[in-house]
Amino acid sequence: MVWSTDFLPFLAMVMVECCEMLMITLGKAAMNDGLNNLVYVVYYNALGTLFLLPCLIFHRLRSNMVPITLPILWRFFLLGLLGICLVQAVAFTGIKYSTPTLAAALGNLMPGFTFLLAIIFRMEKLDIRKVSSQAKSVGTIVAIIGASIMTLYKGPRVLGSNLPSDSSHHALVLSQESNWILGGLLITTTCIMSSGWNILQTDTVKKYPEHMTIVFFTCFFGSIQCAILTLALESNPKTWMVKPGIGMIAIVFSAVSGNVFRYNVLTWCLDKKGPLYVAMFKPLGMVISAILGILFLADPLHLGSVIGAVIISVGFYSVLWGKAKEIKSVLEVDDIVCVIDSTNQTCPLLHK
Repeated sequence: MVWSTDFLPFLAMVMVECCEMLMITLGKAAMNDGLNNLVYVVYYNALGTLFLLPCLIFHRLRSNMVPITLPILWRFFLLGLLGICLVQAVAFTGIKYSTPTLAAALGNLMPGFTFLLAIIFRMEKLDIRKVSSQAKSVGTIVAIIGASIMTLYKGPRVLGSNLPSDSSHHALVLSQESNWILGGLLITTTCIMSSGWNILQTDTVKKYPEHMTIVFFTCFFGSIQCAILTLALESNPKTWMVKPGIGMIAIVFSAVSGNVFRYNVLTWCLDKKGPLYVAMFKPLGMVISAILGILFLADPLHLGSVIGAVIISVGFYSVLWGKAKEIKSVLEVDDIVCVIDSTNQTCPLLHK
């Protein structure tokens, strides 16, 4: 049915993007209200781990248990260290200094960075004569240019109220500009780390194809590692206190949407439609984030953000198109091989 094959995956991915951007917006609002960004990451991942525990037990009871070896456990430790302790901690620090809209836009750099890292670690060959490699290379460069524009050039405000232009606000404006650039650099750094995490996770899934177990132990180790990091950086015990209100709402919502809902829905969509279909919805997050930022955070939308976001989207879809072209070429080669094999099997004289 069209309902189940087309509309449901579409609706599911829109919901995933809405939940992800709402999670980031709530996190930003909670940090504006005084919640420490590292404590926020620790609490919502720890709570998410508790929510995932019954799911893991139910999954392990229903399926044949694959033993967890020491090398696999070490991979879980590294996934938690890179994906939660480093990526999420640095990402929310970047969001603290900038806006969720900038984070959503720069998140579209990940396919390009993944492509670059795959070449560096010899997981992918760069054949510049192929159209697919050209598209991915050009798309990566274009996306990085867009990110640079978005980070370094704010420009006039397109939406949102302007600050008074008298000299008393000059220091505040300069401070906001420097924070914006710092936030952009931190978020870009997390995109590079996330690309490395994606490569490590993909390789881990090949060696241990138990998705629920991987997610649970990644959250488990990441929560502990981030807690240790936060204890080392924040000596004040009051930092760990969460006031009733937006902080608690952000932690609970992030635990449910980020660790439970998003994972299960993404897994279902990947199974139904594949990774390219899922990736196509990432630019939608920029629009949702901009709307939520204006409505709930009073974040202004600058011309530089609009121009940069458009350029990043062009580069993003160029990389995706190149990847789709590459997959199509591989499938065509496989079809030809299958035809030759079947011909050889039906024509024994060809073997003589």
